[in-house]
Amino acid sequence: MADLRILTLTHWGYDGKVRNGQLVVAKAHVDAISRIFKSLYAEQFPIERMELVDEYGGDDNASMAANNTSAFNCRTVTGGSSYSEHSYGRAIDINPLVNPYVKGSTVLPPAGAAYLDRSQNVAGMVHSGDEVVKAFAREGWVWGGTWTSLKDYQHFSSTGN
Repeated sequence: MADLRILTLTHWGYDGKVRNGQLVVAKAHVDAISRIFKSLYAEQFPIERMELVDEYGGDDNASMAANNTSAFNCRTVTGGSSYSEHSYGRAIDINPLVNPYVKGSTVLPPAGAAYLDRSQNVAGMVHSGDEVVKAFAREGWVWGGTWTSLKDYQHFSSTGN
C-alpha cells in the first residue's frame, strides 16, 4: 500500500464534458501517468468513466462491463494464478467495453464482442498508432493490442505484461 498513490485526473467524458476521475497507480509511475492523461486530455480522447474498482466491489468483470477505466486491482491475471500487473499499480485498462480482452473465443467483457472489428471508429476505442498508444509508449508503457498470443486492447502496462 505504501507504494501506491491515488491520482485525480481530468478527462473528457463520452458526453463531451470535462470530468474528474481517479486511478490508483504505483508511486513510481505517478509523473508518467499524469503526463499520459494530460496528453489524452489535450487530444480530447473520451473516457466513459474513471472510478476506483472499489465502486465495483473489486470485481474486474463488473468494472469492465461498466466501461470503467481503472488501474490498481489486487487480482490474478485473466485465466491464470499469478498476480496481475494491476495488483502492483503498474497497469491501466482504458474503456474496456470498447477495447476488449480477446483470447480465442473468450471476449471480456462479453459485450465487448461488438467491438472486435478494430476498423470501427467508436468513441473511446484505442487503435494502433493513435495518440493513446503513442502517449503511453512515450513513457515506456506497452499496449496489450500488440501482443501475439492474445489481444488485450484495453490494457497498458509499464512492464509489458
